[in-house]
Amino acid sequence: QVRLVESGGDLVQPGGSLRLSCSASAAGIVTGLKTMGWYRQPPGKQRELIGTVTSTGNTNYADWVKGRFTLYRDNARNTVALEMNSLKPEDTAVYYCYAQQVSAFEYEYWGQGTQVVVSS
Repeated sequence: QVRLVESGGDLVQPGGSLRLSCSASAAGIVTGLKTMGWYRQPPGKQRELIGTVTSTGNTNYADWVKGRFTLYRDNARNTVALEMNSLKPEDTAVYYCYAQQVSAFEYEYWGQGTQVVVSS
């Protein structure tokens, strides 16, 4: 069982930047995290993909990201960060960390979420 813990959510002004972090941990050594990434859920809307990054560094971003958000993954530390720039009020959402673990089976894990509010 892998536990994902997010941090970094905050209130930020429009046009500002924010960096979210996610760390994966378990009772033993964490292995087999093939994909890690971030999703978000704006108020009153469904959860949506921001982007994912594989253990080999391949990234996949949602079209709307358009270069404003960047993923950084550290395989040695089992972390993934989300750098967000040029934030807009519509970026207000709960941001969730995601991880896919592949061994004999495939498992998916979610963090509890961290709140980002973009407002003046």
